[in-house]
Amino acid sequence: MNFDRRNFSNEQLIHFYRRLLWPRMIEEKMLLLLRQGKISKWFSGIGQEAIAVGATLALEEDEWIMPLHRNLGVFTSRNMPLHKLFLQWQGSKEGYSNGRERSFHFGSKDNHISGMISHLGPQLAIADGTALGCKLKMQDKISLVFTGEGGTSEGDFHEALNVAAVWDLPVIFLIENNGYGLSTPTDEQYRCITLVDRAKGYGMEGVQIDGNNILTVYDTVKGVREYCIKNQTPYLIECLTFRMRGHEEASGTKYIPQKLFEIWELKDPVIKYEEYLRSIGLLNEEEIESIRNEFKQKIEDELQIGSGARPIVADPEEELEDVYAKSSVTERLRLAKGARDKAQVLDNSRPTHHLPTAPSLELQRSKAGQAGSPLTTHDLRFVDAIKEGLYQSMHHHPNLILMGQDIAEYGGVFKITEGFVEEFGKERVRNTPLCESAILGASLGLSLEGFKSMVEMQFADFVTMGFNQIVNNLAKIYYRWGQNADVVIRMPAGAGVGAGPFHSQSNEAWFVHTPGLKVVYPSTPMDAKGLLIAAINDPNPVMYFEHKALYRSTSGPVPGDYYEIEIGKARHVREGDEVGIITYGAGVHWAEDYAADHPEISIDIIDLRTLLPLDYFAIREAVQRTGRILILHEDTLTGGIGGEIAAWVAEHCFEILDAPVMRCASLDTPVPFSIELENNFLAKARLDENIQKLINY
Repeated sequence: MNFDRRNFSNEQLIHFYRRLLWPRMIEEKMLLLLRQGKISKWFSGIGQEAIAVGATLALEEDEWIMPLHRNLGVFTSRNMPLHKLFLQWQGSKEGYSNGRERSFHFGSKDNHISGMISHLGPQLAIADGTALGCKLKMQDKISLVFTGEGGTSEGDFHEALNVAAVWDLPVIFLIENNGYGLSTPTDEQYRCITLVDRAKGYGMEGVQIDGNNILTVYDTVKGVREYCIKNQTPYLIECLTFRMRGHEEASGTKYIPQKLFEIWELKDPVIKYEEYLRSIGLLNEEEIESIRNEFKQKIEDELQIGSGARPIVADPEEELEDVYAKSSVTERLRLAKGARDKAQVLDNSRPTHHLPTAPSLELQRSKAGQAGSPLTTHDLRFVDAIKEGLYQSMHHHPNLILMGQDIAEYGGVFKITEGFVEEFGKERVRNTPLCESAILGASLGLSLEGFKSMVEMQFADFVTMGFNQIVNNLAKIYYRWGQNADVVIRMPAGAGVGAGPFHSQSNEAWFVHTPGLKVVYPSTPMDAKGLLIAAINDPNPVMYFEHKALYRSTSGPVPGDYYEIEIGKARHVREGDEVGIITYGAGVHWAEDYAADHPEISIDIIDLRTLLPLDYFAIREAVQRTGRILILHEDTLTGGIGGEIAAWVAEHCFEILDAPVMRCASLDTPVPFSIELENNFLAKARLDENIQKLINY
């Protein structure tokens, strides 16, 4: 191994050694503690330390890094204290993730480290987002993201590199090619001669280097960083290395030929660098032993601190409270009150006339508005109300970035952002490649850099291509390590327009099941605007469903002001005492039309507006008013949100029901193209049948 000291000072060379040795000695201790049962799992980076250490030291401390399992050197090189890392590895509440994550599945905004998830690939696009954020701020910074050679087989690798190249983002994509993805060797993973060859396919430069040579890694990353900043472009680095232990300790290494260990033992990054420093007279055996003894004592001292963690006492209220980020002290107080009130609602033993009422305020002005003055309205179509809410939000939040396919000059397929690019510019209104996963990952990266973002799915059906980013990255990140995802995902959904099975789905139930998301589904122009503004103001990821059939068929009064409609509060549409219909989206209009055509039936209608979190006050009050409940939704019957609401009503309102809770939903089939078949598919076709059955029970 050839070490080229270039212009490194003696002090720098010794500093590199100390940084390289520190994670190695920590790991050796952790493997001992693993055998003693004091930590539960370990992914060893022994043999690969030069990559994590060298790359981290080559960056500025406020530049984002997205590490993987075997990158302990990233955390130690960012000076994260061992005792707290040890608490994290023990699953202690005093670790970085409050006991909610293990090993290196956590991040730290203070240290500019973004925590990985087990799916590996999705973190690549987060680096796109942080780099974009710095670029928009006109800061000379890069982002660096790690992946293994196995991760390069995932679609997220392609999408992230493609977006970085198209958007000219200063991202360093660093491949740790250690020869095996768990047990799968590289010749079963890819067919190109070297992974760095892939760089050319994305119009970027790349280099393959010896990943076990810390001076090579440091010097390469340092130079590439300067290149990326100067040219505002991404770069691919392939680091050749070897994993000297199993994928994780339990998996062992029997599948790896012994000869490979013999070869790579001769290239050990710590031993070879140590030999080099001895050869140039910088360190002798006594000095090396002194450093090792110093580190041994430091490890023992740090572990002593970390060993005093108190046992975790689970608090359900605290766990639930930490699913969502809070926007202000007022929000925290409101949520606390809501939790207390909800607990009272769930207590069926209390007399119903003592039921607490929900707050009556629906329209909430921004702090900049004139509280108390009347709201002036104008008639808008549903689609135009969305556009107005988005337009006003762009003015209200200069840090709001819009992203989606064809949303710039073309204005989106539904023309909601038409004219935006002329006013706000292409930096803020961004056409994206067909890379849903990468764009959603980039939205999380933007949030790390303090931006808000709105991602438009061209059709809600296409969200499947980014599903993992939403349910595993955006939704869980605040609960995992306290980092919010300030992202709104617009979802043009629903049938009734003859668009067939891939442009007509109602897929809101997929996301209602995911803690950490908020899901809203307006039915009127007023709600469409107010809920969109509220969603953008909310610091959490919000799925904003907008029904395509309502875009140009529904009009109504909309305040011209910038206003919010509270997320989590239903709207009482119509009062009645015979049948209560609980619905949302297009179902609200079906219910209203039915009530108008059947004045002989006293029908009560609730528009949920928000599906996560649900307004249990409004649901119980609807049961109290009628005793007979029909849950109506366009989504298919099995697994729809109607089943959840029906179960809640049966569990908590049984004593005030006069009939079983019934559901009216669409057929359990894909959405057909033929108008005749589509009309038969939709829940509306069975609305009368279900209401009559409920009345006559």
